[in-house]
Amino acid sequence: MKNILFTIVLLLSLNGCISTSKNYYVLSMASQPSVVYKNNKSVIGVEKITVPGYLYKREIAVAKNTNQITLLSNAVWGEDLDDGLTQRLIHFLQKKFKQPNVYAYPWGIENQPNIKVKVHVTRFIAQGDYVYLDANWKVENMRTHRVKARLFTTKVPTGSDASAIVSAMNKAFGELEEDVARGVKG
Repeated sequence: MKNILFTIVLLLSLNGCISTSKNYYVLSMASQPSVVYKNNKSVIGVEKITVPGYLYKREIAVAKNTNQITLLSNAVWGEDLDDGLTQRLIHFLQKKFKQPNVYAYPWGIENQPNIKVKVHVTRFIAQGDYVYLDANWKVENMRTHRVKARLFTTKVPTGSDASAIVSAMNKAFGELEEDVARGVKG
């Protein structure tokens, strides 16, 4: 019995020593705005950002071509990207407009938004030497029902390792944040 227990413990410890470690990455840290807009006293509501299905995987996806992706084995997202990117946009808009009145959807009755922001990411992936980010966003004034909608696209140079890819994705999303903020500003 002691030999069996010792063998199990030995195998488990060897398995821990032999297994490769994973690097965890996040994109949820809001960038610092280069220009801050005047506080317009609006309450801004941000709906949950929608992302392509491959961003729901924990491993970081890289496109081999337009129809095939691979998953980096030792590079893992440390967050659900739809949640992380939504929180990042909220924090960025708070900084950009110097106000705390930016909330996630669904918002409570006491926090009804004057402005509603919706972002749909259609492509956010590294392919070749670039990270591509395609999205569309909509800003709606809830009082006047005036809607501003735009398509957004950018590509940012990247290396092939996970750190370079995540860094380029961070920069690309920062460009999208600035574009959305200009739409909110009016």
